[in-house]
Amino acid sequence: MTDDAASPRSRAKPDLGLLDGLVQLSFAVHAALERVAEKHDLSLVLVRVLGILRDRKPAMLELAAFLKLDKSSVTGLVTRAERRGLVQRTASAEDRRTFHVSLTAKGRELAQTFSKQAEKELLTLVEGLSEADRKRMSALASQIAHDDARRRLEGGANPAKKA
Repeated sequence: MTDDAASPRSRAKPDLGLLDGLVQLSFAVHAALERVAEKHDLSLVLVRVLGILRDRKPAMLELAAFLKLDKSSVTGLVTRAERRGLVQRTASAEDRRTFHVSLTAKGRELAQTFSKQAEKELLTLVEGLSEADRKRMSALASQIAHDDARRRLEGGANPAKKA
């Protein structure tokens, strides 16, 4: 018979505080994503590209804005992904100078595989939480992500600047 109160998972962990807790959590998430990315010889930037392209076909400039990279960096990134057969560029019907980027069948399959493997890896981070805590964390993480996206769309990444 084991004593659950004495198990390492059930012992109370010291509170890191909000800022350190968020930073440490971001490191853990980043490391989990890197582990999965390495299995597929992907950079985290390319993982972001695959994620962005799952549900849209942005122009190169739009993709650069999503990634917060300059156009030349995105051009190189897309060129390397094209060589691997993961994405394709298609000339815009409205403007021949504009190209839209989309996933190929191989890229879509890799994005789906990565997503499943990343989910499995990330779930290990919350396996010690109760179902109620997972739901609460999901709601809080969603709120933070939506608020951050709204701020970025409004042009301000730092809420402290507005104060």
